Amino acid sequence: MDAWEAIVLGVVQGFTEFLPVSSSGHLELGKAILGDTSLPEESLLFTVVLHFATALSTVVVFRRDVVSIVGGLLKFTWNEETQFAAKIALSMIPAVVIGMLFEEELEAFFGGNIAFVGAMLIVTAILLWLADRAKNTGKKVSFGNSFVIGVAQAIAMLPGISRSGATISTSVLLGNDKSKAARFSFLMVVPLIFGKIAKDLLSGDLTSESTNFTTLGLGFIAAFVCGLIACTWMISLVRNSKLKYFAVYCVIVGVTAIAFSFVS
Repeated sequence: MDAWEAIVLGVVQGFTEFLPVSSSGHLELGKAILGDTSLPEESLLFTVVLHFATALSTVVVFRRDVVSIVGGLLKFTWNEETQFAAKIALSMIPAVVIGMLFEEELEAFFGGNIAFVGAMLIVTAILLWLADRAKNTGKKVSFGNSFVIGVAQAIAMLPGISRSGATISTSVLLGNDKSKAARFSFLMVVPLIFGKIAKDLLSGDLTSESTNFTTLGLGFIAAFVCGLIACTWMISLVRNSKLKYFAVYCVIVGVTAIAFSFVS
């Protein structure tokens, strides 16, 4: 992968991580268009690094929330911040279990199967359309909701299923406030991404023998900067109930991807 290709994919990741259009799906489509011939494992590694960049941008955007949560945890009492952290931990369980038990199977989906990506984008569109019709309630995410949202996040490990779209839509369909659903969705992924990077580092996957760190670095920077912009923008979009427009977009891209798979 050339440097300019890494930057392009970083920009795609940065914007699509927060917008409910599936960043992993767009990365797979981008690789197919650019003619990327990486092995599924290498392709997944690049995807994870870019997700790490956008996770870091999430921390920057929600820095006050993060500081508040950490401060609450350090009080060692069952306060609001501790409860929120517990809900985040509960939401992580499905994705951790699926990731550990089916890692090889998941890697296989990151090999350029754009017809599958297209079909999953259409599924994402359906979720967004349903969520956009839901009423705003002011309700907070409960512990039970947290686990269900975590299941949606686990399913969103498939390319084409938007993680933010699936988790926000699931939360809203459960009756939660849209702004609170977006906040929970953005913060719940941070521990998972950091955990994945730590796992890769400890396992030796990120070595100079198998990775071009210059290319990864350029992609990381592009994804981080664009992630800052997109995260801030998305908070406003969710608050103003604009999910249906993304549903239309996902249908268009999904159908185009399926058509492209037949002619390529």
